[in-house]
Amino acid sequence: MSGLVTGDAVVLGLQPARLPSRALALAIDLVVVWAAYLMVSIGLAVATASLDEAAVMAVSIASFLLVLVGAPIAVETLSHGRSLGKLACGLRVVRDDGGPIRFRHALVRGAMGVVEVLFSFGVIACIASLVSARGRRIGDVFAGTLVVRERVPAARGPMVPPPPPPWLVGRFSGLDLSGVPDTLWLAIRQYLTRMRQLDPAVSWSMAQRLAGDLAARTGTPAPDGVPPAAYLAAVVNERQARDARRAFAAATSGTASSSAPAAAFGPAPVAEAVMPVGRPVTGPDSTTAHHAPAPHPPQAEHPAELADVRPPASPSGFAPPA
Repeated sequence: MSGLVTGDAVVLGLQPARLPSRALALAIDLVVVWAAYLMVSIGLAVATASLDEAAVMAVSIASFLLVLVGAPIAVETLSHGRSLGKLACGLRVVRDDGGPIRFRHALVRGAMGVVEVLFSFGVIACIASLVSARGRRIGDVFAGTLVVRERVPAARGPMVPPPPPPWLVGRFSGLDLSGVPDTLWLAIRQYLTRMRQLDPAVSWSMAQRLAGDLAARTGTPAPDGVPPAAYLAAVVNERQARDARRAFAAATSGTASSSAPAAAFGPAPVAEAVMPVGRPVTGPDSTTAHHAPAPHPPQAEHPAELADVRPPASPSGFAPPA
């Protein structure tokens, strides 16, 4: 892994390209450039057949500079460090801080490449790459650039803060976290997820600063002998545990409140059996009325009196249908 460090003291996960891959990318670029140069030279030779020798020489020099020097510079500038050979091999030219190159970087690399690659047939570039710890040639040293590998497996999985030491879990259960702002929580979380990528000295100083800010907000400093990063991880773990408990309590109370109306009104009443007209209920207990023999209604002397005979009302107050 490269020791490339940005201005924020973050170690970038960039792997410098080694000599075999760079040589293959350079060979592809040279084949393409020389093929284009030969085609342009043949076309210019036919077009300048009627010119004198000085004009032909001037056109040849111009075509050499434009095709063999200018074209690679333009391609690297427009593609941000990806020529055809580097694109095929998964390489890219970047600045020393990991950013994309600009025209001045490509210009210095192209100008030095005329001597390193074209005039010496790549011997100087190979020797410089073997001597350099990061495989840089002289043009990279003067331009402040580096050829890195782009096809590196990315780390998978969510960026979560590391868990605190087991002996610190639950130690800050009584800590008052109401005065800690969200901006400080975000800064602590970002630090914990990236602390392994930081320079050790920078990581320690950032942990001390964040621990001091957190202690000022909570009124409880880190215990003696506890590293500031472990203190931050333990407090963040305590906050996550409290949030989980509150979420569980809210879910439980929501479930209980949804079932409260049904419990308040009690179980649904069971519909009473409707008795026939000729078999009225004879007692207050409706369960025994199904088995008790129904008395015959009194015989009226006139048929009109039968129309006024109605069965007695049920205990619920609703009379069965006539």
